[in-house]
Amino acid sequence: MACNASSCQSNCHRNEEEQAQEEEFGGSANSISNYNDRNLNVCVKCKSNEPISGGNAEDGRFCADCFRSNLYGKFRLAVISNAMICPTDNVLVAFSGGPSSRVALQFVHEMQDKSQKNFDASRDRSLPVFGVGVAFIDERVIFPVPSHEIDKAIQDFRSIVSALAPPRKELHVVPIENICSSSSSDGRDRLKNLLDAISDSTGKEDLLLHLRMLSLQKIASENGYNRVILGSCTSSIACHVISAIVKGQGYSLPGDIQYVDARWEIPVVLPLRDCLKQELNRLCHLDGLKTVELHKVPYSGINGLVSSFVTLLQKENPSRECTIVRTAGKLTPFHFNSIPEKSDSNTTLATQRRLKKYNLKLNESLSSESFCPVCNSPLNKSDLLRQSNLQNHQTSSDSFGAACCSSCRFQILPKDPSSMEHFYMHLPQPLVARAKHSSYGNLSLLREQIQDCLISDSEDES
Repeated sequence: MACNASSCQSNCHRNEEEQAQEEEFGGSANSISNYNDRNLNVCVKCKSNEPISGGNAEDGRFCADCFRSNLYGKFRLAVISNAMICPTDNVLVAFSGGPSSRVALQFVHEMQDKSQKNFDASRDRSLPVFGVGVAFIDERVIFPVPSHEIDKAIQDFRSIVSALAPPRKELHVVPIENICSSSSSDGRDRLKNLLDAISDSTGKEDLLLHLRMLSLQKIASENGYNRVILGSCTSSIACHVISAIVKGQGYSLPGDIQYVDARWEIPVVLPLRDCLKQELNRLCHLDGLKTVELHKVPYSGINGLVSSFVTLLQKENPSRECTIVRTAGKLTPFHFNSIPEKSDSNTTLATQRRLKKYNLKLNESLSSESFCPVCNSPLNKSDLLRQSNLQNHQTSSDSFGAACCSSCRFQILPKDPSSMEHFYMHLPQPLVARAKHSSYGNLSLLREQIQDCLISDSEDES
């Protein structure tokens, strides 16, 4: 045991590092203290520049250059390890103007710019450069934001996108009501009636989130994109983990928090999954990346309470959000949480090897072929059993309700039959089509799952 006495000559309280410091500085305690203080005032990576001040403790360990390099390294590792972007891809970046989507756009642009330089420098030019598009969902019909503020924000978005170096990136600005109808006025009325039928504030917010994703999928499908990139970071995913548990969405939670979500027609990827919101804010400040924050109504209900709770936890301990996401990441993912393998002559051998190395194996993932028509969450066996027991419905609205997950039935669907009929009449066509397709497929899938428990006709007669 170390005695820690200054007169002790056995050196029992000193480790090798302390002895080396004493030898270097002549054994002076003050010199060693000055050495440690000097170490605290330099970047832990480059050992030469001063660390940036302010922010959390993680920020203060690096200088500005190393901090940016470290953050970009997280992004690049997520992209490469999960084969999110390949040379032949055409990716759509969801852009809201906030720090997360701004950093996502910047990092994707830098990857594209490097690919373009490599393409120009190569002799054979065998590998193409992936394309990039940007999408903004205009939600002025829902939130009480003055139109002139949104118009000014859209002009800022155009200047941000056009200022990026070639290749050119197209900005798609689409009103959210277009998912309900091709006519602007009809879509606006249908969307308002749809939201008015929902009494729960949390249910309204969740439905808007699902409609936003449907809008992004529609933009990507109509314009030839094969990836949708979201700016979801560790902080937002941590809030989703807690809120999903509170809402009873624990079964589908593993599918929402992975790097890749291929349950959609156009796979969705989260390259900023390992980045904190504070880090993204700091990078925008350091690099002078322009952000545009629209003043929307803050979350209320469960989502608002969870957001405040996680923010409080993060203030008490800066590692809370990472701990929440890392713990939830241990849940078994679904089979759709990986990019499907494809045989493409333009796909490099290195990319194919990464796909085989990092893609989930079927025996290590959950399989689900049935999804909720509203939130597209995978349905568990209890939901399928309930749907099979209520398969003889008199109305289409009842059939739609039976095809939904338990969380959507509780939070979103109206309880009153007349209100439910009104709600069903104003649903976007993609949700109705998904419900009909799901109802046909779910019954056959359920029969396959319980085939061993069914009594055959011959056994019934005997």
